[in-house]
Amino acid sequence: MAEAKLRELRDQITCSVCLETFKEPVSLHCGHSFCMECITDCWDHSGVCYCPHCRKTFAPRPDLCKNTVLAEVVNKLKATEVRPSPSKNYPGSKRGVRCDACAETKIRAVKSCLTCLASFCDTHIQLHYQIPAWKEHKLIDPNEDLQKRQCTKHHNGLELYCRTDQAAICMQCVVMEHSNHEVVEMESEINQKRKKLEWMLEEFQMKVQQRLNKMEEIRRAMSLIKVSAERAMQEIEKVFTDLIGCIEETCKKLISQIREQKERDVQKANEVTEQLEKEMAELMKRNAMLTELSTTEDDSHFLQTFSSLSSVPEDEDLLNIVIPTTFSSASLKKELSSLKERLKKISQQKIEEFTPAGHSAPDYILQSPAPQSREEFLQYYYQLTMDLNTAHREIQLSDGNKKASRVKERRRYPSHQERFDHWRQVLCREVLMKARCYWEVEWTMSAAVGVAYKEMCRKGSGPEALFGHNEKSWCLFFSDSCYYAWHDNKDTKIAAPFCSKIGIYVDFPDGFLAFYSISDTMTLLYKFDISFTKPLYPGFWIRFDSSVTIC
Repeated sequence: MAEAKLRELRDQITCSVCLETFKEPVSLHCGHSFCMECITDCWDHSGVCYCPHCRKTFAPRPDLCKNTVLAEVVNKLKATEVRPSPSKNYPGSKRGVRCDACAETKIRAVKSCLTCLASFCDTHIQLHYQIPAWKEHKLIDPNEDLQKRQCTKHHNGLELYCRTDQAAICMQCVVMEHSNHEVVEMESEINQKRKKLEWMLEEFQMKVQQRLNKMEEIRRAMSLIKVSAERAMQEIEKVFTDLIGCIEETCKKLISQIREQKERDVQKANEVTEQLEKEMAELMKRNAMLTELSTTEDDSHFLQTFSSLSSVPEDEDLLNIVIPTTFSSASLKKELSSLKERLKKISQQKIEEFTPAGHSAPDYILQSPAPQSREEFLQYYYQLTMDLNTAHREIQLSDGNKKASRVKERRRYPSHQERFDHWRQVLCREVLMKARCYWEVEWTMSAAVGVAYKEMCRKGSGPEALFGHNEKSWCLFFSDSCYYAWHDNKDTKIAAPFCSKIGIYVDFPDGFLAFYSISDTMTLLYKFDISFTKPLYPGFWIRFDSSVTIC
């Protein structure tokens, strides 16, 4: 660390012209310091008084005064033997690049020439600005490795690039070895490669952002899964608690009914038994009297008694009464058995089997009521960013690809099969696949917001490539003081005041797409009732000098 501080201190007391320790240091009005001799020689040779460091000019020529503070620092360092060794900043040194044209004291170079393969100070570089033949030379910032810019075979500057062999070459190489190859100027190839590099960096940044968005989506999905599962468990427990309570209540009711039926049947049997016992006693009494009469020899008594006993009492219907001895519960047991089998089947099924085909299980196990307030809508908020690969070249993206603006000058976007080439439209990178999704946008007039299937056409001026004018897209459009809901080339006019903030809500389970104006309250502008069969991509159509921003 001490060595590093020492090197830093040496740099601070080094003249940027001679690259050595200050000798009689002077400071200019711009604040930069040089050796008195170095700055004087520099001004004498060029005829212009300027700072070699920041290029600021001075007129008239200023009087140079010794910087006593800086000189004192240098003297103290020398006194304590912390003397920086004479600088040896020749080409290859880390401290600077010296002028190759200086005869005696070599001053720091300000430019390097790829044609001359040499570096020049401010004085000697002037010839490249003054001599017409030298004005075409390629000048760069001082470079200590100019030999790497030289052809190893012909010792000429590497001014060309062979795309066939992917190599930098000189003019002589073209004639000798690359006559039939695709050769371009080095600068042209560098510019093209730099543009490609910018696109690659943008593409990588987009990919990184996509993965960050996906990670955020997964984190939010995990949170929603926990909440949804917790809610599902609570509601299922409540359903089964209610079901168990219902079963217990039904059981008590059925047992009570059977008990009451039993008591009624037993009471009826007792009543019939008592009646039969009375009739049997009466019959036995009459039977005894008739037996006694059959043995009498008194004719007069026989005739008188027989008249009173000859009438046989009528049999009541008691003998036809049937008392049930068993309680028939076959139908009830059949119903209960069917319920038991249904519950057993439910217990053996997987939770996914209760989910409608084509949907993910966690979101649709139990449906939540439709949101009413903005706070409830924000529970389903979905983070979105616009996809540069789909943006029309007259749409400029900004604010981290969350704002799309219509511009007159076409952007230099790379060609892409998913880019809209006629209609000024752009899609989002994120796909809507969750049960419910909500997002908000701020827009200006003459714009449209909506959703589309991925296979919606991107090329040409036909309706198949315009939002809302085909069966693969739905949108809300505002123009001429009215809203218009578009789908399949059919529009519905909506009379409502313009609102700069719009909320869009997609509900896959219930099958609808709704647009809301957002102020103090949520006001429904229009609702598409449609069962979406594929994932959706949010998108925007921008007209004239309009813009759309994802909140």
